[in-house]
Amino acid sequence: MNTNPATIRKGRKFEQVLEGARDIFLRDGFEGANVDDIARTAGVSKATLYSYFPDKRLLFIEVFRQECDRQTLAALDQIDLGAPVAEVLRQAAGHMVASFVNEFNQAVFRICVAESDRFPELGAAFYRSGPRRLHDELAGFLAGVDGQGEVAIPDAALAADQFIELCKADLYLRHLLRIDDSFAPEEIARVIDGAVATFMARYGVRT
Repeated sequence: MNTNPATIRKGRKFEQVLEGARDIFLRDGFEGANVDDIARTAGVSKATLYSYFPDKRLLFIEVFRQECDRQTLAALDQIDLGAPVAEVLRQAAGHMVASFVNEFNQAVFRICVAESDRFPELGAAFYRSGPRRLHDELAGFLAGVDGQGEVAIPDAALAADQFIELCKADLYLRHLLRIDDSFAPEEIARVIDGAVATFMARYGVRT
């Protein structure tokens, strides 16, 4: 089948199809997801589904891309970019930690890893829509505040990666490996506070 994203056609029931697909992909994984089940859950015919998405991989990628868009726009809308750098980072860290332990995001990650040998384009699409986009947004912010009096960041791209990894401390792997399903507010605050404190200790300007 053609896997060019340009072959996606939107229509009146496009969002309906995505919602149904999201439920089935989470329940059955990528390979186990059945087109009949997706169409039934979405309340559309198979012909309608195929008219929008001629390839299941295109549908999977679009479901995740739209979820990333939703999470990113929600975070940017809630973060006060005019606040002091440490406070912006604290707000950003809150959204990142929530994203890292989000069941949908981690389910997509597991599916991409499991299918990466046969369908490497899934991993590439996941990277572009999720990790790379997060990196680019954060690196752009850090580059903009560098040298403005609060932080000195010679390599904004590296600093962005470092902060993202700090926000994965402890909770991310515990959730990914299904050791813990949820975390107390104080556990989340511990990771956020530690990430901001460590980052500012490295890049903060002392006056």
